[in-house]
Amino acid sequence: MSKIKGKLFFTVVLSCLFLFGFKTNAQKTSQPQKEFLINKYGAVPDGITLNTQAIQKAIDAAFKKNKGGCVVFPKGAFLSGSIQLKSNVSLNLQEGAVLLGSTNPLDYKKMDFPGRPDSPKKDDNSQLALLLAHKANAIKLFGKGKIDGQGLQLALTIDSLHHAGIAIDPNYSIRRNRPNETMRPKLFRFSQCNDITITDLQLGAASCWGLSFELCTNLTLDRLTIVNRSYWNNDGIDITDCKEVKVINCNLDTADDGICLKSYYPGYANDGIYIANCTIRSSASAIKFGTASYGGFKNVVIKDIQVFDTFRSAIAIESVDGGIIENISVSNITALNTGNAIFIRLGHRDGEKPGVIRNVTISNVKVQVPFGRPDNNYDLRGPEVDFFHNPFPSSIVGIPGYTIENVVLENIEINLPGRATKGMAYIPLSRLQQVPEEVKSYPEFSMFGELPAYGFYIRHVNGITMKNIKLTLDNSDFRPAFVFDDVQDITMNKIAIPDSKKGQIILKNSSQNHVDNGMSELIEIN
Repeated sequence: MSKIKGKLFFTVVLSCLFLFGFKTNAQKTSQPQKEFLINKYGAVPDGITLNTQAIQKAIDAAFKKNKGGCVVFPKGAFLSGSIQLKSNVSLNLQEGAVLLGSTNPLDYKKMDFPGRPDSPKKDDNSQLALLLAHKANAIKLFGKGKIDGQGLQLALTIDSLHHAGIAIDPNYSIRRNRPNETMRPKLFRFSQCNDITITDLQLGAASCWGLSFELCTNLTLDRLTIVNRSYWNNDGIDITDCKEVKVINCNLDTADDGICLKSYYPGYANDGIYIANCTIRSSASAIKFGTASYGGFKNVVIKDIQVFDTFRSAIAIESVDGGIIENISVSNITALNTGNAIFIRLGHRDGEKPGVIRNVTISNVKVQVPFGRPDNNYDLRGPEVDFFHNPFPSSIVGIPGYTIENVVLENIEINLPGRATKGMAYIPLSRLQQVPEEVKSYPEFSMFGELPAYGFYIRHVNGITMKNIKLTLDNSDFRPAFVFDDVQDITMNKIAIPDSKKGQIILKNSSQNHVDNGMSELIEIN
């Protein structure tokens, strides 16, 4: 079986398994839960009264029932600090209901559940959150209401307390003039929970990450609107070492990564992840694997994603802490006004030895890359690239002695701005070794500095198939379309590039299996 057919077979089988499993879960029925109206426990819907104890009383009362219960938020604004969810308890935020996060940091707590003790690096983001859950099962959040973390006001209060000497942040960022993320509450923090369903709600405005899940199983996020751009580190959804996860029909607008898969625990992994039919706007990357990558990521399907006005990568797949990434299928991605199309990186920032990236298929992708910043209209924009550079290509880069293996790119169309000039930055083909390895650096599409190609820069890869790749330029670019450096087993079919002059495909210390685009365009160098 050919590589491409094998990859397609894997994708079809994996998609069917996802669909079958989700249909089975959807067919499960349960009796209606008894309702617990928070007003009856003393909650006041005026947006001023602190209702933490009243809401917690309603949750605890529902939990005491053998079959659990449904805690109901009626119309009105309910201010609260941290509340802890319990097994078999649902929250129903009715239309017009708003759960408001307190702007007083003293109203937040962190449960004593920092994850598993066998992590070489604890989650270095906030353990604080508005909604907390630990080893709780069968939780459902739903309704037409809203959860608003009031993150800007909360973060500014934390900042003021630091400067006043009342609550000192030992890790305060002087360079970026803001409190560290460990001091700022997330919207959700769920740890080691099973059977979680969150649907239809409007969520966001956290002072840190939005929805954070670690070591959870059977998680469904459906039809959510997430606007998390009130402050820094405003990821939308963070999924850490979870199994059987479905994120579908969601709309995200975030100041940091939109959907981010992380792994903090060796021996654990994000496994069985299905992300589909989502729209993402981000001042960082739209969908990202890493950078925390101690365990792994496997059997992941991402499809039917719309990306726009996004600063960094539409798709970023990164293992830099020893994690294994394998069996990844990405398809049907459209990204407009996005800074980078595809970024795949195997590095060795941490961990005993470098990880693995293998068996990745990316197909049916269309990306438009602008010349300037695509997120200029954001109030909060991601950090600037802090050096002069020409527009960045897509890049797939391992490290010496550790290659990325078996990547298939098919039906990819990327519109690039061109306008590269040697006056801005220039790496001649005779000095490709000038591109740094950056083995231990934080992974990012700009991490290597200036790159010598405008379309794809590929280095330390074993087995790459590129079929039906189309590159277009708004303006001319002096660089070649493709540079392969230490890449073995290259197959290229149906490659369309705007300038077919000699020297558009550069091979250095590389071997081709088949390149049918015309040998006049291919140059091999030592």
